[in-house]
Amino acid sequence: MAIELLERSASPAAVATWNADADDTLLCVDVHDETHDVKSFTFVSPERKRFAFSAGQYFMFEPGIDGEQDGRCYSISSSPFRSNAITITVKRVEGGKVSNWLHDNLKPGAQVRATGPLGTFVRPAAKKYLFVSGGSGITPVMSMAREMADAAEPVDVVFLHAGRSPRDLVFRQELATLAERLKGFRLHFLPEHIANERTWSGLSGRISKEYLGLAVADLAERTVMCCGPAPFMRAMRTLALDGGVSPANYHEESFDGAALEDAVTGLPQTTEAKTFTVQFSKQGKTIEVRADQTVLSCAKKAGVRLPSSCANGICGTCKSKLVSGAVDMKHGGGIRQREIDSGLFLPCCSKPMSDLVIDR
Repeated sequence: MAIELLERSASPAAVATWNADADDTLLCVDVHDETHDVKSFTFVSPERKRFAFSAGQYFMFEPGIDGEQDGRCYSISSSPFRSNAITITVKRVEGGKVSNWLHDNLKPGAQVRATGPLGTFVRPAAKKYLFVSGGSGITPVMSMAREMADAAEPVDVVFLHAGRSPRDLVFRQELATLAERLKGFRLHFLPEHIANERTWSGLSGRISKEYLGLAVADLAERTVMCCGPAPFMRAMRTLALDGGVSPANYHEESFDGAALEDAVTGLPQTTEAKTFTVQFSKQGKTIEVRADQTVLSCAKKAGVRLPSSCANGICGTCKSKLVSGAVDMKHGGGIRQREIDSGLFLPCCSKPMSDLVIDR
């Protein structure tokens, strides 16, 4: 019997690509429980535009809770090859305003403001990798793992994921499946304690030199991609560098700006730098900021309430309205030109050039 081949009458119409400088609204299409306190949220463009991003990048979400600008950064956990949608995976944090709002309120069909993709936590070309994650810090390296699986290329990856207990290990089953099917992918789970899972057969405890010696004997030969809570990353950084990893081959992602927000403190100061007054109109506070200091670092010291995260001009969390005055802002992509044109600025990477009035 002959098989008739039918030609398409027309090629599919070209699909538009999400424009990080112009598009700012995402439509939630799915919410999925990953663990007892972690959920994944999948979004599409309302116009069904395609997303172009690199594994390891993130979006900054602004849900506008109580009419306030409370932005938070969440890494994309989905694969860049699946460009029709993006997924973020969020842990409910005690007292966390945005994470709790997402868990309690965001449902399929809802729209939310978002900016991205942003960030430079992107794996460089290398022959051998070590992905290390703690808790919900797994999201950017999970995107990398999913990308590798979708690419169907040979890999040499050790994936080490630590959590509070076995039930807190995010993507546990999916990672086990990847390890079974993806040659060259070795998986290690490290719960701090086994809790009620008496059948746990692996090791437990905290990451250590001894553990790394067992799990990653060739540590010094690998490019390390690390994300997790600040104490976890500090410990891993020390262990990796002491274990022979070149500083150039150690990479980490963090949205905790505590170590950065006062970075100017350790730099030589210009004794003749002019001082300006900076007024926060809503809080009724006025502080002094030198021309060689950032607005955010001085505001934090003075007890002014300003949301902040990266403290380096990348995430956009501290975005604020500049009512009057001028600043020297050197940002890393956390604000769009049209936002700058409308009077917004990032206090974390802005130094005053005159007296300022800020709508905060």
